[in-house]
Amino acid sequence: MSVSVETIIKPNKKLPLLRMVFSFPAMLTVALLAIVWALSSGKANDPDIWWHLRNAEYLFQTHQLPNQDMYSFTVAGKDWMNYEWLAEIPFYLAWRASGMAGVNLLWMLLVQGIFVGLLYLSYRASRNFKASVLACGFCSFLAVVSFGPRTILFGYVLMVLLLIILERFRSTGRGPLWLLPPLFCIWVNAHGSWLIGLIVFGIIGAAGLVEGQWGRIEGSRWTPAQLRKLVLAGVATVAALFINPFGWRLVIYPFEFAAKQTLNVAHIAEWVSVDFHNTRGKFVLVLLIALIIAAVFRNCPWQLTELCLLLFALYCGLTYIRFLFLLGLVAAPILAKLLDFVPPYDPEIDKPILNVLFIGGLLFWATYSYPPATQRTLEDSLAQTYPAQIVPYLQSHAPNGHVLNAYLWGGFLIWHNRDLKVFIDSRVDIYEYSGVFADYLDLAGLKNPQQILDKYQIRYVLFPPDEPLHYVLEHNSNWKIDYRDEVCTLFERIERTSEPVATAQ
Repeated sequence: MSVSVETIIKPNKKLPLLRMVFSFPAMLTVALLAIVWALSSGKANDPDIWWHLRNAEYLFQTHQLPNQDMYSFTVAGKDWMNYEWLAEIPFYLAWRASGMAGVNLLWMLLVQGIFVGLLYLSYRASRNFKASVLACGFCSFLAVVSFGPRTILFGYVLMVLLLIILERFRSTGRGPLWLLPPLFCIWVNAHGSWLIGLIVFGIIGAAGLVEGQWGRIEGSRWTPAQLRKLVLAGVATVAALFINPFGWRLVIYPFEFAAKQTLNVAHIAEWVSVDFHNTRGKFVLVLLIALIIAAVFRNCPWQLTELCLLLFALYCGLTYIRFLFLLGLVAAPILAKLLDFVPPYDPEIDKPILNVLFIGGLLFWATYSYPPATQRTLEDSLAQTYPAQIVPYLQSHAPNGHVLNAYLWGGFLIWHNRDLKVFIDSRVDIYEYSGVFADYLDLAGLKNPQQILDKYQIRYVLFPPDEPLHYVLEHNSNWKIDYRDEVCTLFERIERTSEPVATAQ
């Protein structure tokens, strides 16, 4: 005769807690986080993290924010605003605690927290835990584009909190709107994505100004009390944006970015549109097909609020892959509702022992794979992308002149060689405004390279071997190779005239 687990532990007064910890929903949650954890592996490389660490180090050493360029010779001393200063501090503290392994662990935990909040949002929308996990798992593949040690992750943490607060207010009328001003005060100091959050707040507020039904689309109007609370929260939120070290300059920065940084948007990879030929694009295509099928064949009502948010997120995500994470956050609760055909969780047929074994296996895998494996391999992984091997050489053979470095390596050199002034790094704003970024793009494209090299009095060039400029210098007698490895080559100019650098035809 078999004896059920429930019978064995029935006298235990802690049974409800045990059943919750070892329940099927808990197992699904761990499985979702394991998927996110697996997708996070190998995403530790981000060119911005290095100068973020240097900025935070400067803040801790001097107790003031940098207000001008200190890292380059091309824009040295020019005014510069450290617009993500607050998000840099946790990464720097993580680095002080455990080096790059600590930085890696921090951003991975941030991503995990985002998806826990997204799972909560999806469950509130669908009341189907299985469907919520499936929806969040699918959307995690959209979010991979922003995985890594990036300050924008703090923006997405705050975005999830914003969506939770506004969803609770919309559904119950009792959401803690008083949290919005401090939330946006933190957000404006952490990342420029606060403007996206403010637009989301505006969309949700505006959608509640109309009431009616248009086919399957339903809209409900705010009550006068709700509208009054929203207006007060909105005014307080806008006022809170100005609580920052830079005043109005920080508030207008996202608008300035959109208006002036055209080269940044045109040439940086994360600002390109979705390519439906690659894997990421195919996930977006599946999402679009699923939404179209649901709209055509499923007799499901659409709330005006969620439709407006989805259209906005689709525009952002399809136009710039950088915002596919945002699309995932908005789409997951909608997908969870559309997956209502998935059988809901039934606690009567739960199998706690199998759940315990499954959860234990996933936790063992996560513990085993990190931190020991990551600690051993993280430096090797970084050395495949950045010129790590040349750093000791540059310290013992200090360049006697200006060095032209590859764009993605500027931040790495800033952090690892304090005496070297770079040509450019990934702080695109200051370089675009001064014309340096345009000159760099011309150099990389072999457009008037000799004139630009002479303009900045470049004596050394540190570039990867797969760049056209590398090939040209390698076959130019006016340049010699001082150092070479698998990742980079350091060229030195030995003659300024006689043989010009080739120009692209």
